[in-house]
Amino acid sequence: MRTLLVRGLMRSLIVPVAAAVAVLTAGAPGAHAATDLSQVAEALRDGPVYVDPAASDQLSSADAEALADKIEDADKPVFVAVLPADQPTEKLLLNLRTETGITGLYGARVGDRFDAAADASVMSGRAVDNLVTSVQSAGDAKAQLNDFVDAALNNVRGTAPASWSDGGEGVDVGGLVAVGAVLVAGGAGAYALIRRNRRRHEAEQRAALEKLRVVVDEDITAFGEEMDRLDFHPAEAGADDAMRADYERSLDAYDQAKRLMDGARKPEDVKAVTQALADGRFSLTQLAARREHRPLPERRPPCFFDPRHGTAVAEETWIPPGGTAREVPVCAADRTRLSEGRDPVIREVDTEHGRRPYWDAGPAYGPWAGGYFGSGLLPGLLIGTMLGSMMSAPAYAADYGAGYGFGGGGYEGGDMSGADFDPGDFGGGFGGGDFGGGGFDGGGF
Repeated sequence: MRTLLVRGLMRSLIVPVAAAVAVLTAGAPGAHAATDLSQVAEALRDGPVYVDPAASDQLSSADAEALADKIEDADKPVFVAVLPADQPTEKLLLNLRTETGITGLYGARVGDRFDAAADASVMSGRAVDNLVTSVQSAGDAKAQLNDFVDAALNNVRGTAPASWSDGGEGVDVGGLVAVGAVLVAGGAGAYALIRRNRRRHEAEQRAALEKLRVVVDEDITAFGEEMDRLDFHPAEAGADDAMRADYERSLDAYDQAKRLMDGARKPEDVKAVTQALADGRFSLTQLAARREHRPLPERRPPCFFDPRHGTAVAEETWIPPGGTAREVPVCAADRTRLSEGRDPVIREVDTEHGRRPYWDAGPAYGPWAGGYFGSGLLPGLLIGTMLGSMMSAPAYAADYGAGYGFGGGGYEGGDMSGADFDPGDFGGGFGGGDFGGGGFDGGGF
C-alpha cells in the first residue's frame, strides 16, 4: 500500500490555487476555453484524480482528495477526470490516454455525462460497458465517481504507475517542502520506510543485473568467436558489396551489444543487448550463405535451447519435463538430437539452487529472452515455465519491463507506454450511443 502523506500534503497546497482560479472564472460567460488535455495528462501522471477549476462545483477538493486516496490505497491504475460541460468529447478518452501515456482505466465526467475506456490488458471492453452502465443512475458527481471507482477497484488489473509515488530525479523544491511537512507532522517513520523500500528494490535490481551480466558477457564472447571462425576479410577474393554489408552489420551489432551492456543499469536494459546480438548473428548467417553460394536463409530467431548455438534452422515440437508440447526454434545440432530421441543441449545458468535452465532461473531472464525471441514468439515458448508464469503476472512489467507479448496489450496496468498502444485495444463505454443521455456523442473514443 502506498504511503500518501507526501502526496496528500502536496494536493492540499494545489487545491486552493485551483479553487482561486475557479472563483475568478465563475460567472464569466464564455470565459472558459476547452481544457488542454496535456495539462490534464500531466496532472494524472502525478495522481489519479483531476478536477478542472471550471468544474470544481461538481467535486470539491476534499472529495477529490478522498477519491484519489482510495485509488492510491488500492494501488490500481484508475484515472478520473472531471471536466466542464462545454469540453469537447470527440475522441476525448483516447486522446487523454495518449497524452497521459499510462496503461489503465480512464473515466471522465463532462458536465453531467460520464464515460470510461480501458486498455484491454487492464479491463475488457465488455466489463467497461457494464461498469459505465451500472453508475449511470447515480446522482451527483461525488456519488457517481465513487461508485465507479469502488466497482473498478474490484475488477481492474495491474498496479498504479510508479510516477504517483516517485518524486523524479534531481531536487524538487515542492517535494522538499512536502517532505519537511511530513517530518514536522510526525511522518518521519513513514518517509524512512519509503526510502528503505526503494533502496532494497534498487539493490535487488542491481543484483539481478550482475547475474545477467555474466550470462550476457558469455553471449557477446561467443558471438565474437563466431565472427572469428567465419574468418571473412572484406578484401578477400570473391567478396562483394552484399557480403561486406553483412559483415559490417555484424561488426556494428557486436560493438552495439558491448556498448549497451556497459551502459545497462537495470535488467530491462539487457533486452536491447540480446536484440543486437540476434540481429548480428542473422547477418553472419546471411554472409555465410553468400560465401557458399547457398540460397539466403529466412529470418529466424536463435536456437531456443541456447542462443549461442546460432540462428535456428527449423521449428520442432518439444515437451519439457512435466510440461506441454510447443514449437520451438532449434539449431541443426539440436534438431538432430531431438529426432534421435536425445535431449537438446540446454543453456543453464547459476542460481541459488544450482545450475538451472534459463527459463527456470528467475524473472530477470525475461528481458534477456525477450531480446532474442521477440514479443510475438515468447509467450508460446515459455508457456508452463517458471519464467513464463512470472512474465504473465501484472506486476512483472514494473520491475523488468513490458512489451513481451504477455497479456492483452503488451503493457500491463500502470506501465508507461506513451503513445505505443493499439487504439483497437482501448475501449469500452458507449461506443457511439446516447445511452440515458450519458454517453459521449461521436463515440467518446
